[in-house]
Amino acid sequence: MWERLTKFFNNAEAKVTADKYFEICEQMGTEPDPQKIPVEWKDLPNIVQISISIFNMLGDRLVADIGYLGKDYSNLTELIKAYEIEDTELFLELINWLDSRAINQSAEYMKRERDKLKRK
Repeated sequence: MWERLTKFFNNAEAKVTADKYFEICEQMGTEPDPQKIPVEWKDLPNIVQISISIFNMLGDRLVADIGYLGKDYSNLTELIKAYEIEDTELFLELINWLDSRAINQSAEYMKRERDKLKRK
């Protein structure tokens, strides 16, 4: 599941869809490889879809010079109840994975921006 989730976000960032992949295979005259077909929203398990949706509902904690510090979890308990999440352990692992990923992306972005300013 974690590998599929990583592929889903990597494909989304690269704007690669299953349709685009099939189109490329058709143009090249090659048979689509099931291992290379981009993961789409509908391919993700329900708990993953719900976790991503709830993650996107949570507020962001930002600091100007530092960037994204993570999500504000103050209303997470209410969202878990509202969405009737039963496997809270997996749900929290997913939320933590999403948050860690977002924090790392923000740190990389801030580093690139600082490097740009240093070069000027």
